[in-house]
Amino acid sequence: MDSRTLQLLEYPKVLQHLSHFAVSEAGRDACLSLLPETDPLRIAERSALVREAIHFCACKDVRLSAFPDVAGVFAYLKNPLAFLDVDGLIGLWEMLKVAASLVERLGAANAGRYPGLAALAAGLTLPPKTWSGLSRCLAPDGTIRDEASPELYSVRQEIRRVHQMCTRKVQDFFQNKDLQFILQDEFLTISSDRYVLALKNNFKGRLKGIVHDYSQTGETCYFEPLFLVELNNDLQEYKQEERAEEQKVLRFLSELVRTEQAAIERTFDELIRFDQLLAICHFARHTDGHVVDIAPDAPLALAQARHPLLVFGQDNVVPVDLELQEGQRVLIITGGNAGGKTVCLKTLGLLGLMAHAGLPVTAAEGSTLPLWNNFVVSMGDEQSIEQSLSTFTAQIRHFSEVWPRIDERTLVILDEFGVGTDPSQGAALAQAVVDGLLDRGAWVGAATHFPALKAYGLSKDWVRAASVIFSPDTRKPLFKLGYDQVGASRALDVAREQGLPESILARAQDYLYLDAGDAEEIFERLNRLAAAKEEELDKARARTRELELKFARKMEKLDQERSRMQKELREASQEIMRQWREGRLGRKEALKEVARLRDSVAQTPQTDETADKLSIQAIAQGQVLLYLPWNKTGLVREIDGKKERVRLDVGGVSLWVGLSDVRISAKDNSDGGKVVLRSAPAPVTPLRLDLRGMRTDEAESELSRFLDKALLAGRTEVEIIHGMGTGAMRRVVHEHLKRSRAVGDFRLGNADEGGDGVTKVALAD
Repeated sequence: MDSRTLQLLEYPKVLQHLSHFAVSEAGRDACLSLLPETDPLRIAERSALVREAIHFCACKDVRLSAFPDVAGVFAYLKNPLAFLDVDGLIGLWEMLKVAASLVERLGAANAGRYPGLAALAAGLTLPPKTWSGLSRCLAPDGTIRDEASPELYSVRQEIRRVHQMCTRKVQDFFQNKDLQFILQDEFLTISSDRYVLALKNNFKGRLKGIVHDYSQTGETCYFEPLFLVELNNDLQEYKQEERAEEQKVLRFLSELVRTEQAAIERTFDELIRFDQLLAICHFARHTDGHVVDIAPDAPLALAQARHPLLVFGQDNVVPVDLELQEGQRVLIITGGNAGGKTVCLKTLGLLGLMAHAGLPVTAAEGSTLPLWNNFVVSMGDEQSIEQSLSTFTAQIRHFSEVWPRIDERTLVILDEFGVGTDPSQGAALAQAVVDGLLDRGAWVGAATHFPALKAYGLSKDWVRAASVIFSPDTRKPLFKLGYDQVGASRALDVAREQGLPESILARAQDYLYLDAGDAEEIFERLNRLAAAKEEELDKARARTRELELKFARKMEKLDQERSRMQKELREASQEIMRQWREGRLGRKEALKEVARLRDSVAQTPQTDETADKLSIQAIAQGQVLLYLPWNKTGLVREIDGKKERVRLDVGGVSLWVGLSDVRISAKDNSDGGKVVLRSAPAPVTPLRLDLRGMRTDEAESELSRFLDKALLAGRTEVEIIHGMGTGAMRRVVHEHLKRSRAVGDFRLGNADEGGDGVTKVALAD
């Protein structure tokens, strides 16, 4: 991608804002190096991955801790004789710990729902040897653990012993000699890597020994008494052994890293990609950005587009719609100065670059863009004194250089193309350039003050004209576009705001009337109409949003009411079945209660009821049907053709039902008269019930419902998890199982089944 184009559209500034959301230096560099893609497959992959990450982060809190840049470590290890120091190994360990934490936060990302994210997470591996070695040998404070090797542990024990002996000898000596008053500090210190005492300088001759150093004030001398010399000599030997053992550990760990270097580098690279990806998610959340669809045949439709740099710099940014209708390739923006024409063009070009880089763009969800392989920008004053180029000459030279590369996959941004020369000739040249771009099939966004080019925008089939809108009352810009119209330049209004004398403006107005006649009045009227139209559109959009919100609330309320009624009906029917099984209710009474319950509940609304309703001819005796009010299957025992009803056997309960209450079961396996009960296609009764963490009364109620569901679903054996603990929950479960007529037998689980924390239940036949 041409760096000049990126700079003119201020794409690097967007990347600067993006990089602030990264947590590592390597991640920030990756954000700053993110460039637009031209390969449609790469664009689609990037966009899909960003969509997945945004959705995943919205559902789950995924954070990344800062991690060091260890790229230099890998380069250093290319020398086979080199081994890493503690800092290098600590850097690798910190990086791997961040990767391990990220893997834990991601969990088992659903590969079916988040394929790109799952593939990226698969690269976050923890090399077992390196991870184990670093965790065992390095301490969190950045030192080597004593347990890194037996030899290191032994020599450090000796060093500690020497320190204790030195401390004890010093304490004993000064207590016996009553010389505490000559000490500046009452503890050992180190000078020249030896244990010394801090003595007051005027008392240094009271003891025999070696003076190693003085303090900056000269009042303290660091003195090694003779009784510490031998111990200090031993200490130096042990320190040398310690350094040798530490080097052995460092060499060992470096070899572990070298053997798994490829996997570690891959983890580091994936960690950088995650840092970049999470930064993009934060960027999207901060700017309310969305990933747009890009395809070769997609229309240019950026709804509610905002310039991202304005989003970061201002609180309220007025969005603008940048749209071309089917068959159109050129958007010509006209209107007054300071109305936002250049901002619209920059927004179009910048959002195009961002979308092709896989970044969320500051536009409404559902926006689309064509596939562009090339971006050409001619914007602003491009004169160069050093190269003796005027504004017009510089424009033409640059455009001549890029002309051969322009094709149907090119977006061309032209801001005031043709200025700097005779207006009539500049306008003619601008029209010819747009004609040439249309011949090549390029996409064009242009801003102009040329009246001829304004008329061109209204007269060509492949071109759409738009005008920036000003308030009719205040003459201030509204920063909106009115489509299929052109606008006046309003140079005099801008000059008045900038303080030009009124006498000059009056004369200019006279000259304008002589040249333009009623054109200014026509443009003013068009602007008023456009402003009124935008106001009406805003009201219509607000009303639409209000109705959509109202409809959503109604639907939510309806769903809640439906769920409540279904729950009440299900619980009531289950209670009837429970009473019948426990013998508290006779068969006839149960049938009456079921009929009363069915009549008391309004018929469940069905979509396309007439289309789904079964005919009496399509039903045969012994067929399995789904009974909708209970969401259970039952066997057809009898068919009443006159009243168009059937008698179903549902879990031992026989009842007459109408054809509107039954449907063909998804598993219709007729078996010639045998009662076949299967769970409905919706919720499947689990084989296991986990009661851990519940109160005893809550657990007993849940157990009762679970056994009923399991029995109705045709289960023969279930499993109750109550945990071991104090045994209170197990006793409650077993007492309930003894009382329940739905239970045939039960036992504690074997060792491989969960032991005393699990009860296996065989249901009654």
